[in-house]
Amino acid sequence: MIRSFPFLLVLAFLVAACQNVEKEKQLSYQLGGIGGFAELVHSGVKQLALGSPVSSEEMDVLIKEAEEIAERHQVKLYREKDLIVTDLFPADVAKDKEVLLIYDGNTLDAYQQLKADKKAYEDRGVYNGNVREMIARRFGRLLSYTPKRINELLAEQTDFRTLADFNVQASNLFLYYKDLAVATAFYEETLGLEKISDYGMATIFRIAKSSFLILVDAAEGMHTAEEPKTVALALLTDQLGEWYDYLKEQNVPMRSGYTPREGNAHDGFVAVDPEGYLLEFEVFKQHPENERFMPILNKNETIYPKHESSKVPEGLGFDASITWLYYKDVLGMQQFYEEVLGFELVADQGWTKIYRVTDTGFIGLVDERRGMHKYTVDKAVNVSFLVEDIEGWHSYTGKANPFEIRSPELSTGPESKYRAFVGYDPEGYFMEFDKFLPHEDNELILKYLSDLK
Repeated sequence: MIRSFPFLLVLAFLVAACQNVEKEKQLSYQLGGIGGFAELVHSGVKQLALGSPVSSEEMDVLIKEAEEIAERHQVKLYREKDLIVTDLFPADVAKDKEVLLIYDGNTLDAYQQLKADKKAYEDRGVYNGNVREMIARRFGRLLSYTPKRINELLAEQTDFRTLADFNVQASNLFLYYKDLAVATAFYEETLGLEKISDYGMATIFRIAKSSFLILVDAAEGMHTAEEPKTVALALLTDQLGEWYDYLKEQNVPMRSGYTPREGNAHDGFVAVDPEGYLLEFEVFKQHPENERFMPILNKNETIYPKHESSKVPEGLGFDASITWLYYKDVLGMQQFYEEVLGFELVADQGWTKIYRVTDTGFIGLVDERRGMHKYTVDKAVNVSFLVEDIEGWHSYTGKANPFEIRSPELSTGPESKYRAFVGYDPEGYFMEFDKFLPHEDNELILKYLSDLK
């Protein structure tokens, strides 16, 4: 026993040394994180940042060096012993621990007001549902999280979901016609779009890799041909001059001419289809407002005509499409598209907002005071999304009621060609959610959707 004492002493020393090394590593890690966040706050990338939750004893050890780091980066620290609990993070993420708030300006006032507002809602017994989500989103915005990231965190902690959680495969657009045959011939022959299915009362075209268009016989559809055509379809191409010359030769009516300008964020011209729908041929260029948009567009391949009936000159095609919709309250609609549908903002032109549905299919929100159309109550258009898990999305909307539903049923189309349901956005556009089912008429659609995986 006596002989073993030196060994035990050495062993205890080694254990203590290892523990000290581990503590030093942990302290260094925490201070490194604080330094990184301090730089982000100082540069304006983040409004508020949170250090790692630690015990009060650990905070006592690191606070002096943390303050030196904050001083170097010209930011402020607040030792928070009762971090606000919201649905962004697990409720016990900082239980019985302290968190350093790293901030600048009046951000601490905004944080403390958020805590006070939450307590007031709790005291009134109304801290639930939309109020609870609103508090979580306010906290997320204070942390400078994107709407997409806030949606992801809410989905991790709660039953909250957006359409994006149910796998949107493609964007789609329904337009309504008195003379479907004439409209079909125009899109197939004059524009060269590939007709991928013909349902008789509807014709389906492929614009780009994950962007589709459906022309509907108005006598059998959800809208009449007399309703206002409050929509514009942008066909994206870098061959504007060639398209303009060709369409003029085909005597296609023009709403506006082609006048490219150096330094523009985008150029284009507007043509009119056989029954008055506006078609905007457009190219987006490298420009500050397109810096998130261009990397997506630059990866897209051009889809060219594939059929003999096309009149389009060889080499002309389309890369993507944007469905332009016209609203009174663009800010309110921006919130809807980001927080309910879960789409990512890729270009902000001020009075227009462009959202990515897929890499080749986009939705554009337009302030009706400056757009090509004014707001109308009725609109001869369905904005459509092809959803892989349509049953899951339908079930979720039935429980959460994120928007008004036209009919509560998830319907199955004739001959079991598709499943669908329709809702309304806050300003009355019909939103149709579709899934095509195995059927001989759907072979090409399903092939193209399968190719996307």
